[in-house]
Amino acid sequence: MQDYYEILGISRNASEDEIKKAFHRLAHKFHPHKGGDEKKFKEINEAYQILSNKEKKAQYDRYGRVFDGQTGAEGFYGQGGQGGQGFDFSWMWGNNSQQDSDDEQDFDFDTGGLGDIFGDFFGFGKATSKKEARRGSDIEIDFEISLEETLKEIKKKITLSKFTMCERCKGKGGEPGTIVKECVTCRGAGQVQQMKKTVFGTITRATVCPECGGEGQKPEKPCNVCKGEGRVRSQEEIEVAIPAGIDHNQVMKISGKGEAGKKSGKAGDLFVRILIKKHPVFTRKGDDLYATLPISLSQAALGDKVEVQTLEKIKLILTIPQGTESGKVLRISGKGIPYFRGYSRGNLYIELVIDTPKKLTKKQKELLEQLKKEGI
Repeated sequence: MQDYYEILGISRNASEDEIKKAFHRLAHKFHPHKGGDEKKFKEINEAYQILSNKEKKAQYDRYGRVFDGQTGAEGFYGQGGQGGQGFDFSWMWGNNSQQDSDDEQDFDFDTGGLGDIFGDFFGFGKATSKKEARRGSDIEIDFEISLEETLKEIKKKITLSKFTMCERCKGKGGEPGTIVKECVTCRGAGQVQQMKKTVFGTITRATVCPECGGEGQKPEKPCNVCKGEGRVRSQEEIEVAIPAGIDHNQVMKISGKGEAGKKSGKAGDLFVRILIKKHPVFTRKGDDLYATLPISLSQAALGDKVEVQTLEKIKLILTIPQGTESGKVLRISGKGIPYFRGYSRGNLYIELVIDTPKKLTKKQKELLEQLKKEGI
């Protein structure tokens, strides 16, 4: 398993700002659209996804991996991922390649070390907190825009079908004015204890109370609209600001715009993956644009001035040098894509391709024959 800190070239005590700067620097260097290594770019992105997330980073720093099934986790059976081959517990002892010797930890049940690990694997240990239990789910969507729309910040309206806060009870789950009483099942604790026998002995599990959902209390009369959940499924229109220079497959996080949480719980986040439509004329590579311009034999030999149009439909005069060969590329500075959230722009590159005529008139043939005799 790779070391995410080593991939980003940072120390283990790097700040959030240092992690972000390292990612931006390396992503810009290895981006496939800029001719970089796609495999290396994916490694950099994976490392950033883990280290930029506080919860995942904490898991990674402690255990050398994360356990939520997202990027960076290698499955239940360890690195091999082979079901039936037995569990790989070697990483538990803190002496693997993911941790320096100074970071080694002693695990025991009293301090919550190994006990937490068994809890992660078998569902025993700490109960899910009230905050975690009520939090709404994240939403991921794809949204397509044109290449022209990357030239400046745009605002788009997206309609989502999702859980939203119940307006009748304002997310509390009870009828307005109803009395809230202590839960009789957990006696206000919000948790209940379960015991289970395993190969490791009898383990006690603290779980969220199924009666009150971890609240420790219940309204005497549940909300008639949401049935006590504090949220209902409906449609919500959200305005999303898409910054200039955004690239294909880039993901935007919009905090708090995912599913509404249960009983006034925190809402999830909305993740919008931007997809850019293929353009009939221009090809984007990083922040630069590329286009092909057909020219005639006479224009290539004698030179000429031709009119070209930029992505924003601005007309420019392009000078074709005398004696131009097919495949020559001319650069127009500052007419590419704006740098992401920046003010400068990439360049526009025009490839000149000599358009050899397939059919010639009698006069054209005579003229070319004369030029041929002249050695042209």
